[in-house]
Amino acid sequence: MKRYGHLWEQVCSIENLKLAHQHARKGKGWYEEVKEIDSDPNRYLANLQEMLLNHTFKTSSYETFTKQEGGKLRTIYKLPYFPDRVAQWAILQVIEPVLIKNLVSFTYSAIPNRGIHKALTDIKTAITKDAQGTRYCLKFDIRHYYQSIDHDILKTKYRTLFKDRDLLESLDEIIDSIDTADNDDLIRLQATAADHKGLPIGNYHSQYGGNFYLSSFDHWMKENKRIRHYFRYMDDVVILASSKEELHALKTEITEYLWTKLKLTLKPNWQVFPVSSRGIDFVGYRIFPGYTLLRKSTCIQMKRKMNGILAKLQHDGEMSYSEWCSVNSYHGWLIHCNGFRLSQKYLEPLRPYCDQYYLSKIKRKAG
Repeated sequence: MKRYGHLWEQVCSIENLKLAHQHARKGKGWYEEVKEIDSDPNRYLANLQEMLLNHTFKTSSYETFTKQEGGKLRTIYKLPYFPDRVAQWAILQVIEPVLIKNLVSFTYSAIPNRGIHKALTDIKTAITKDAQGTRYCLKFDIRHYYQSIDHDILKTKYRTLFKDRDLLESLDEIIDSIDTADNDDLIRLQATAADHKGLPIGNYHSQYGGNFYLSSFDHWMKENKRIRHYFRYMDDVVILASSKEELHALKTEITEYLWTKLKLTLKPNWQVFPVSSRGIDFVGYRIFPGYTLLRKSTCIQMKRKMNGILAKLQHDGEMSYSEWCSVNSYHGWLIHCNGFRLSQKYLEPLRPYCDQYYLSKIKRKAG
């Protein structure tokens, strides 16, 4: 495998840092800390360049908060915009092409031009073109995935791709930065797990690190085990085959591989089931041969949110930007499944308000 060197000078170039600032500030231009950098970007970015070149840049302390995602309460780690977010973007812009080149084509999370709808399309195509070979599904995800990523293993993996010492030292420092976080959840986690484990959810590098950590497993599945229908969205995995027996045997091998090579364990709720009667619950949809439904929990959330917005608008008639985004987001979900009736019932009543908001937005820009 080719190893890449002479990358740190690319990371530290002022052109790369300017681009990193532009990427990091998207959607955050109204933040006070972003406005401060925008007031004199050349000075701030030159300062960051000096820190990177002199190796005085260290990850700042994390701010933590909890966020409800579906039925899970997650601890999210947040870093200051400057210097951390800009610095991490600067590194990612350089290493992202190398990392993506190492990933198989059937993994989707945190990869440009892939994502949820590419995963959905690929599974629907597999079921349509190979009905016999996709009769049964093995579905599993990994227990406490981000919290279980072993730092030493991840560092070793980065060294199979990169030979630039400065870059590797920086990646090591970012990986280990969670060890210094002062957080009750982290303390509880480390009381039950080995030291030097876990990536902080919310850190820019965590998504790429999490994806890359399982890349060797992807290659083992595709190249050693010759699994034709394999799909992964971060730690959520779907494998399709012609028989239950094949998938049960494969699950045993997967359990052993993940523990011996990556120190990971499956959640106990893994399942092998027939696709035609159960459907595949993956990336927010339930996928059946011939049709696709919105996931039940997403559907319930959509109904509640759209009804709430409509009731509020019928009272005062003013749509906010976040509400406009929410309606359009659910429209994006529904156009990729058999969601016509849901769209007619819950989104169409909001369409006049969305059109009115959009027109007012155009007028404000023109004025």
